[in-house]
Amino acid sequence: MSGAERMLPDEEATLTLGRSVAGAFPGGLVAFLHGDLGAGKTTFARAFLRALGVGERVKSPTYSLVEGYDIGDRRAFHLDLYRIADPGELEWLGLDSLAEPGAIVLVEWPERGAGALPPVDLELYFRHADGGRAVRLEARTPTGRRLLEALGD
Repeated sequence: MSGAERMLPDEEATLTLGRSVAGAFPGGLVAFLHGDLGAGKTTFARAFLRALGVGERVKSPTYSLVEGYDIGDRRAFHLDLYRIADPGELEWLGLDSLAEPGAIVLVEWPERGAGALPPVDLELYFRHADGGRAVRLEARTPTGRRLLEALGD
């Protein structure tokens, strides 16, 4: 099931989308964020995590590969796998907690962690478009479908 492509004419539109998805998501969620450099993946992730209540600075995990946050009694993880050459490299990160029930997992460059990541609920495909950006959301599980329905897609 796919949602329609949404135009994101400026950074504020990307921030709004992140806040909207955070407001509609059903609890635990695994989301893969696809797109070229500068397409809006990290901007979306920051807005999403802040809207869920992360009060601390939401850092890009480009160099650390993973950043973890406590949101009430749940954990949220933001991964950026751009620098990973082989999914086997993820073993040393101790990513077992990504599969915990209720965990919130946002993964940039998920194709670089193929086979080492939990099953995805929602995939977001960001791209540069008409001086701004565009995104297509695709549900992969019933959780993802419920989220798209809540967003009106």
